[in-house]
Amino acid sequence: MSYRENILQYVKRKYKTRPEYLWARYPTDAVLRRMDNRKWYAILMSVPRNRLGLDGNDVVDVLNIKTDAGLYDFLCGEPGFLRGYHMGGKWISVLLDGTVATDQIFALLYNSYKLVGPRSK
Repeated sequence: MSYRENILQYVKRKYKTRPEYLWARYPTDAVLRRMDNRKWYAILMSVPRNRLGLDGNDVVDVLNIKTDAGLYDFLCGEPGFLRGYHMGGKWISVLLDGTVATDQIFALLYNSYKLVGPRSK
């Protein structure tokens, strides 16, 4: 099973999230939203390596997720992590090429899901 399929099964089971394919030009790119407030907590994208600042022109899957400032600064520059492709703020891109363990990806998804959730009163 690919990382993409594994992630989609995980978010369906854990958060009841179904991917949304919003762009006809990029039919494999999927947005993952919270059901309660409709905010994005992740985006699955297929991106040429050279657009990510990496060597090569082949396409790689990435998962863009939101993170807090401390984690963002820590992860950016670590193997498998890049500044969020096409996203502002504290979003990171995780290469889905085997560099980052699935358990770590799931933990980061959980963190992103919480970060875009309703604020505590």
